[in-house]
Parts: sequence; structure tokens; C-alpha cells
Amino acid sequence: MWVGLEAEEYDRKYQDKDLLKRIVSYFSPYKRAMLVVIIFLTISSLTTAFQPIITSLIITNLETTPDFLYVILLIVIIFVFNISSWIFNYIRQIYSTRVVGNVVLDIRMVAHKSVVNHDLSFFDKNPLGKIVSRINTDSRDFGETVGMSIEVVSSVVVLLLLITVMFTVDVVLTLVLLISLPLFFVAALSFRKFARKMTLFGQRALASVNAYTKESFSGIQIAKTFRREKKVYDDFLQVNNQSYKVNLKRAFLLNAIYPTLGLIQGFVTMLLILIGSNFVIEGFVGVGELVLFIQSINLLFFPLLIIASFWPMFQTGMAASERIFALIDTLPAVVQKNNIIPSKLKGEIEFKNLNFQYDTSKKVFDNFSLKVNPGESIALVGHTGAGKSSIAKLIARFYEFQGGDILVDGKSIKEYDLTEYRKHIGIIPQTPFLWADTVENNIKYGYENASKKDLMNALEISGGSEWVKSLPKGLKTNIRERGSLLSMGQRQLIVFARVLLENPSILILDEATASVDPFTETKIQDALEKTIEGRTSIIIAHRLWTVRHVDRIVVLDHGKIVEEGNHDELMKREGTYANLYNTYFRHQSLQYIEDMRRSNM
Repeated sequence: MWVGLEAEEYDRKYQDKDLLKRIVSYFSPYKRAMLVVIIFLTISSLTTAFQPIITSLIITNLETTPDFLYVILLIVIIFVFNISSWIFNYIRQIYSTRVVGNVVLDIRMVAHKSVVNHDLSFFDKNPLGKIVSRINTDSRDFGETVGMSIEVVSSVVVLLLLITVMFTVDVVLTLVLLISLPLFFVAALSFRKFARKMTLFGQRALASVNAYTKESFSGIQIAKTFRREKKVYDDFLQVNNQSYKVNLKRAFLLNAIYPTLGLIQGFVTMLLILIGSNFVIEGFVGVGELVLFIQSINLLFFPLLIIASFWPMFQTGMAASERIFALIDTLPAVVQKNNIIPSKLKGEIEFKNLNFQYDTSKKVFDNFSLKVNPGESIALVGHTGAGKSSIAKLIARFYEFQGGDILVDGKSIKEYDLTEYRKHIGIIPQTPFLWADTVENNIKYGYENASKKDLMNALEISGGSEWVKSLPKGLKTNIRERGSLLSMGQRQLIVFARVLLENPSILILDEATASVDPFTETKIQDALEKTIEGRTSIIIAHRLWTVRHVDRIVVLDHGKIVEEGNHDELMKREGTYANLYNTYFRHQSLQYIEDMRRSNM
């Protein structure tokens, strides 16, 4: 049942006092609203506590010399108290709900900011669905527990007032009641350890459901292609049933506290009525006083039940806050040593004795060195796993390297302000990603203040803007999730325009034409030839056009440079590049096509 519900790598344990102290800190900005809550909570509790006293006065009056006008007055007072209690409680609920909502909002914002600032290695290790579950579901559970905490405070106020009243009625009966109170808290505390454990497992199980649901829907096209809808459903059933079983056990445990406390309540009530009736017979207390005492007991047990049962329920909020704070407190692997703001980069890049690995099992680069001159365009070629994409990701500072350094314009990239540094880096991936927004907003994503003229100019440079006119609303067309309304070529044109709009000093392309049609590819290639001129460009090559139009080709093999030079020089050496060319690039050449045509004639 517990398979797959292990703690995440970044999970940690917190002491209850540390969690509570931190939770309280989130309420500090809302002191005034909390003061209003406390005031109205106190008034509402007072009106509730005084009602048994007034009832006792009515019964005592009827028992002796009835004064009906006095009784009617007391009944009116009870009615006014009930109405007042409802009004005060309503106002308190409004303010408390607002405060709790604001605190949950703040925690979600802090958690979201923490996640956004992580490097890509964090997302490689942790499923997105589980991260989303912590931000959304756990923060909701935390908010519900805080709301319940306010109810507990109200119950404590009522409890103290009622005990004070009961002491005025009969000290012995009140002491009997107080002696029995520890039974409630012993019963509640006995659930504490198990409640915390089961709650953690329940939240992890729900996070697993969220993670699998997101992954299965993201890959629904593949599932349909291979006719695996049933497998997707069966796997979901397995994960969902696990969540059901775990959370059902959790519910059984948490709900067991209520009948347990109810049993204790029944025993104590029976004991007090038995003793109280003897006191009435012997004349120690009157009937009105006994009624006041019994009514006070009934009112007392409700807040007492809330307070006692709150502790196991409180573990839900504590477990939720522990998971959220663990997410917030996880430090990003990429850390800047300084905050230098570059005005305009020349584009000189130097890898100096670089050591890098994604995990401890295998090194990608070991003592790797490479220098790219300002304005130079280089193509990275090599088999899968050679390290081509890793070079691009490290320049963009998406991952932290373990040794050596990367210098840009003579300064370590660790010295730059990361946000400002990345403004000068343009990355065009092989697979384009677009937001469920308009064409215009997708292009302006990194440069929101761009004018329409700048936007259209970027589109023209990237391959033309005629295709935009065919869309229902032109630039204002919402292209849906991941740009599903557009063809792959149109998506890539938008991504290309988005990068060019920022006019980056360093351009990194994971062969932007690899997933587009030949017509669009020709457009992009023409635009690319103009774009890389005079701009430092690093291109991961999949196309013959790329390797023929760059200043230098760098051939990689298992994280090491095995050859460097232009196309003609490397072909003459008949080494690694020549083999790669004949395997991957040669068939794209016009000469090869002509030779094949002649051989088939």
C-alpha cells in the first residue's frame, strides 16, 4: 500500500514549535483584522456563555414566586443574545475567512516563487504533479486547519467562561468535571502520532494521483497512437485506488476520535447528573441551579469536544505546512556569487577546465575547455550523448557545474545577475513551446513593451508574417494550449520571432528547423543567415545547411572535443566529422540527390 509514497528528496522534518512559529509569522501582516476577529469572537462567546445563567434565573423564578413580566423580559434577553451571537459570529467569520484566505494566498505565492527560481535539475528529479499538489492541495488543507484553529480559540473562551459560571453554582460538581477533563486530552493525544503519519501518507498518495494524471494527459497522443488507453486507465486505477485506501484509513483514524470522546462525555454526564440529583434531594442546590449546571455541561462539552478532537485534525495542517515549507526551503542548485548587470555583451564565451554531471552516476564533461570568439558562429556536432545540448544549457545557467568555470566577456557567469544575464541569451529549442494565449502575447513574452512595429519586424525577419493574416483574429488569435491551433512550422516561427524581438547578444539554437516543413525551413534558414551574422551563435546541428554556413564546427564525443575546423578542413581529415557527415548530413546535399537520381535512371 505504501509503495511510491516515500518522501521526496527535498523533504525534511520540522519541530512543532518551529512550524507554529513560522505559521504565526504569516499572520503578522494581518494583526488588525485578527484583532477584529478576537473582539467579535470574545463578544460572541460571552453571549453564548450567559444564556444558561438567564435560563437558570427563569427556572428559579418559576420555582419560587413567579413574576411573568420578569420571565418574559428574560426570554426577550435570551432572544436578543441569540440574534447578537449570530451577528457577531457572522462578522467574525467574514474577517477570519479573509485572513485565512490571505495567508493561504501568501504561502502559495512564496511556494510558487521558490519553485520558479529553481534550476532545471529540480524539475528533472521531481514530478510536476507532486509539486503542484503541494502548492494547491496542501495549502488548502493548511487553510482549513487554520480556520478550525480559530474555532478552537472561540471554544477555549467559552470553556473558561462556563467553568467560571459553574464554580459559582457548585464547587464540588465543577471539580468533579475538571478532574475528568484530562481523559479527553489523553484520548486525543493518543491519536497524535498516528494521525500525523497517516496524514503525510494521504497527502503523498493524492500527490501521486495528481502527478500521474498530468503525465498521462500530457502524453495522451502517444497513448492513442499505440492504442494504450486501457493501460493508461488501468494505471490510473491503481494509483487512485492506492490513494483511496490510504486516505480511507486516514479518515477512519481521524473520525475514531469523535465516538471515543463522545463515550467519555456520556460517562462524565451520567456521573455528574447522579451526584447533582443527590445534592438537590439533600438541599445543597436548587433545581434551577442544577439545570444551569447541566445546561452548562452540555454547552461545555461541545467546545471541549472541538478542542480535544482538534489535535489529531491539527496534524493535517501541520503535515501540510511541513510539506509546503520543505518545498519553500529547498535551495536552488544554481547560486550566483555576485549581481553584476551587463549592459551589452560582446559574446565571448570560454569554458575553462569544466566539470559537469547531471547526477553522480556519470560525468558529462571532465576538464572540458572551449573558447568562442565574439560574433563567431559555431556548430556542435556529435552522436547522441556527446554533450551538445549540455553546453547550451550551461551557457544559459540552467544547471550548476561542479568544477572549472564558464566565462562570458571575461567574467564568470556566476558573477552576473542571473535575470539580467539571461536577457542577453536567446534560445530557440528544437521543440517549440507556446502558451495558451494570443499570437501577439506569445511573441512579446520576453518583451512586453514591444510595439506592434517591432513585433511585425521580428516576424518578417523570422520568415514572414503573411501566415498570421489567415488566422481568425490575426495576432489576437488565441492559439490554445501549447499552440495546438497552429502547425509545427508556425509554432517555430513564433518562437523564432520571440527570441529575435529581444535582440540577444548570444544566440543558441537546438537546430530550430529540425521539426518544420521544407518550405518553412527555407524561410528560417534565410532569416538565420542574417541573424547570426556578427552575433555569437552556438548551433546544435542536425542539418547540412548549418554545418556549411558557420565559422567553425566543433565535433564532440562523450564530452570531449575530438575535432575542430570548417567543413572543408574536417572533410579532408577523413576523421570523426567525415564519418558523421556521410552518415547524417551527406544525404541532404544537392549533389547527393543528383547522384542518386542518375543512379536510378
